[in-house]
Amino acid sequence: MTDTAAGIRWGTPVARGVLATTIVGSGMAMLDGTIVNVALPRIGEELGASVAGLQWILDGYLLALAALILVAGSLGDRYGRRRMFVVGVIWFGVASGLCAAATTTEMLVATRILQGIGGALLTPGSLAILQASFAHDDRARAIGAWSGLGGIAAAIGPLLGGVLVQVWSWRLAFLINLPLAAVCVLLARRYVPESRDEEATGHPDFTAAAVGAIGLAGLTGALVEAPGRGIGDVVVLVAIVLGVAGLGAFLVIQHRSADPLVPPKLFRDRTFSLANALTFVVYAALGGVMMLMVMQLQVSLGYSPTAAGLAGLPITVIMLLFSGRSGALAQRIGPRAQLVVGPILVGVGMLLLMRVGPGSSYLGSVLPAVVVFGAGLATVVAPVTATVLAAAPDRYAGVASGVNNAIARSGGLLAIAVLPAVAGLSGAAYTDPVALTAGWRTALLVCAALAIGGGLIALGIHNGVLDTAASPEAEDESPHPGECLHCGVDSPPTHVRPAGHA
Repeated sequence: MTDTAAGIRWGTPVARGVLATTIVGSGMAMLDGTIVNVALPRIGEELGASVAGLQWILDGYLLALAALILVAGSLGDRYGRRRMFVVGVIWFGVASGLCAAATTTEMLVATRILQGIGGALLTPGSLAILQASFAHDDRARAIGAWSGLGGIAAAIGPLLGGVLVQVWSWRLAFLINLPLAAVCVLLARRYVPESRDEEATGHPDFTAAAVGAIGLAGLTGALVEAPGRGIGDVVVLVAIVLGVAGLGAFLVIQHRSADPLVPPKLFRDRTFSLANALTFVVYAALGGVMMLMVMQLQVSLGYSPTAAGLAGLPITVIMLLFSGRSGALAQRIGPRAQLVVGPILVGVGMLLLMRVGPGSSYLGSVLPAVVVFGAGLATVVAPVTATVLAAAPDRYAGVASGVNNAIARSGGLLAIAVLPAVAGLSGAAYTDPVALTAGWRTALLVCAALAIGGGLIALGIHNGVLDTAASPEAEDESPHPGECLHCGVDSPPTHVRPAGHA
């Protein structure tokens, strides 16, 4: 197969180079997230962090990522997707070194926020590069391979993190990013073609981005601090006001802007809206479970960090074997079946994890749950990503990727902020096996309900979204109400079936 003017063809050397670049870049960010999860107990012990401190170590990163990822996707569309991706990789690597040097909880939270800025720049670039570089017929396959191999980085993170923590320190969880960042930059410069939205003009709306960031920060701060300070505390009340006002102002700005960060017309496509809603609830469920599972294994079951990481190895194997096939299957039969079944399997796996408590055996309790959990992830991850991107015009590849990533990160961000309080965990309660197990089981019920709800949401997604897209010439520069966002014409689209039909 050869590369053509219509895009890079699957199986060519350039295709492999582009895929490797995006996998190393996004995989570095995924790897870091899961490594940090498994290192949390040791970080808390060394730095004397409370539950709120541990929440901020995770949420500081997610907050910066979710708040800036929209403007980052827009920057890539305007100034070059490869360029912004490389800037993000370098920023992420430098910030990772600063995280490794932190000596207090406050320093680590601050450097994690810096790391989140780098993650915001590189994360949407990975998917946007795939969407813009590959020929249309090969995109779902490329995204499936990216999801599977990149997902392995997330899945292997707990194992690698456990080894690194035991070999020396949790600081290695951040230092490992430095060589990965260097390799990624070299690959990008050699293989990745530059792409941008040639029709984009002006600058991204940084005011809207700042207002949205303030709103998200206020809401997160209120959720994290309220359990310890009380809902009537001045800090919590101010955070609530900032959160509500900021998010409300962000929505108003987007509707009034001539060039919004998040074009409201994208959400007129029902499949785009529903796939993003599914993303929010499923990633909220994942964020809550992944934060608590490694703590439950280490604190309540007495696992070493390495053993806690090994416990999730079946997820790695399942993702490796089936994520790419899942993306290809969605291309052939349509994504809806997998988007319904996958989240439900994830929820069932979470319910099975409720049996994991002090004295539980790995083979009898942990293994069956993580197998079902992994099967659900392999089923849903590639199809939902491909569905979101396919439901948006190609010119909005960076924006669509940014929206989906922001929604995914916001789901995890809010789950980490809310779940400890819902589960009754505060202060140093995570060090008590009895309190942690009770909170773990409560959290699993909430997360399972969210995941299964995501499967029900997917029933409304129409199954033709991954059919062959309209040619670039068919896209309108500015679709008006009543036009198909894919075709830009008033007649029914030729590449997707009408909304509401299978």
